[in-house]
Amino acid sequence: MRSKRWTVATAILAILFFVLAVSHEVYDITSPASLSWHILLRKSYSIAAFAVLGYALRRALAENAVRTNVPATCVLGVAAYSAAIEVAQHLHGATEGLGWNAFDTACGAVGGAVASIDVIFRRRRV
Repeated sequence: MRSKRWTVATAILAILFFVLAVSHEVYDITSPASLSWHILLRKSYSIAAFAVLGYALRRALAENAVRTNVPATCVLGVAAYSAAIEVAQHLHGATEGLGWNAFDTACGAVGGAVASIDVIFRRRRV
């Protein structure tokens, strides 16, 4: 049986990023109130993390020979993952409103799009 390293990597990244995202300690470290632009910084972190996860998802889909619309799967899959994080954060006491929850979920979609941007542009040229 052949090892599916991208599938395993995707699962590990998803778990790791999820745990980090619901941690109050990580939130405090990555969102220092002393920085006036801490929200922009934190949203940038999240988009980068979502892009990494989306890229791993792309590779896992290919590794498992899943025939799907890769950009749509990455965008919607990572956005759904981001929404799940928002629910978990709410259950752990986060007090962000629905507007920020929607924005954070959109950051997940952007990360998924970044992960598959080359596929999106390749399709447009054909």
